[in-house]
Amino acid sequence: MDQLYILHQEYLRGLQISFRRYLLDSIDWTNRLIGIKGARGVGKTTLILQHIFEKFEYRKEALYVSMDNIALTGLSIIEIAAQHQKTGGTHLFIDEIHSSKDWSKELKNIYDLHQSLYIVFTSSSILEINKGQADLSRRVVQYELQGLSFREFLVLEMKENINHYSIPEILEHHIDIAHGILSQNVKPLQHFSNYLHYGYYPFFLENIASYKIKLLNIINLTLDQDLVQIQSLDPINIPKLKKLLHVLSVSVPFQPNISKLAGSIEITRNTLLLYLQYMQNAKLVGLLYDHARSYSLISKPEKIYLHNTNLIYTLSSENANKGNVRETFFLNQVSSNNSVHTSVKGDFLVNEKYTFEIGGAQKNYKQIAEIKNSYLVVDDLEIGFGNIIPLWIFGLTY
Repeated sequence: MDQLYILHQEYLRGLQISFRRYLLDSIDWTNRLIGIKGARGVGKTTLILQHIFEKFEYRKEALYVSMDNIALTGLSIIEIAAQHQKTGGTHLFIDEIHSSKDWSKELKNIYDLHQSLYIVFTSSSILEINKGQADLSRRVVQYELQGLSFREFLVLEMKENINHYSIPEILEHHIDIAHGILSQNVKPLQHFSNYLHYGYYPFFLENIASYKIKLLNIINLTLDQDLVQIQSLDPINIPKLKKLLHVLSVSVPFQPNISKLAGSIEITRNTLLLYLQYMQNAKLVGLLYDHARSYSLISKPEKIYLHNTNLIYTLSSENANKGNVRETFFLNQVSSNNSVHTSVKGDFLVNEKYTFEIGGAQKNYKQIAEIKNSYLVVDDLEIGFGNIIPLWIFGLTY
């Protein structure tokens, strides 16, 4: 255990605390069992280390362990929890819990046996807590950490405080919001292109030059390790997933012919639909459905996007379509805390109420003018007017 406390101190000493993620203040840390999901690279480790430092500093009431650390080989989560509590520990933070084979059983046992111990764990976005070997659904409170919003990227770049806004607030006050940000000497369009290329994953702060290489590594690890380990996917099928991702990267927004697409990568139709769900859970793609249709694991999506614009520029930088980039940005940012579906006449229907058409400066509003609660979202526009709103402002939703 002494070695674990030493590692805990080393993790805290290496922590960068200059920027706080949006989720830190949204979590109710008083719950006894908290799960934080998220894609690789979005900053889950930094988030919980920041909380530990702010609440406990270097005191031994808290212990951070990462289950993918070789130093923990041979140690179970139950053993760590029991020893930590014996030495006066009150809070246990477990990173990458999916690396532990019997994670759900062990968490249930810890929760039931050590009732004065508070547990926070992180996991891949693929992990389905309610489908573990033990039922944790009545015990765990779950949160999901997204990648950086455009708002957070601006805060990091400009060192200015910028508020987040709900969709109704943006629709009603977008002109005032834009003027308020511009009055802070923040020029959003100067930073927007950079965000689209490399702003979604916080590790751009380490080195922009190596950003694409790191993102490619994350894509490969997600496919080669996470899907195999968590979804028990046969490794022989991973090359087919990589081929599927490549096809999508040069085609999205893709209105799929599922049978034809399945044939191109030599799998069945239902297997393809299941793989798409896996890739959506892994935050590699975004699937858009018709709101009027019932949903199931083998439902056909109306459109397929990559999950965020950084993936577009990493996987197909020479073939990046500007219209696709616009729509991907909007879907990624707005869907983090809103429902988004296809629209009969526009591009997106948000919260089953608001219709949005996405386009460039020459885009015409006439297509959706007769639709109630319809809006034109325009790229390369600093300040909007009426029902015409700048695209960048939808990056302020979290």
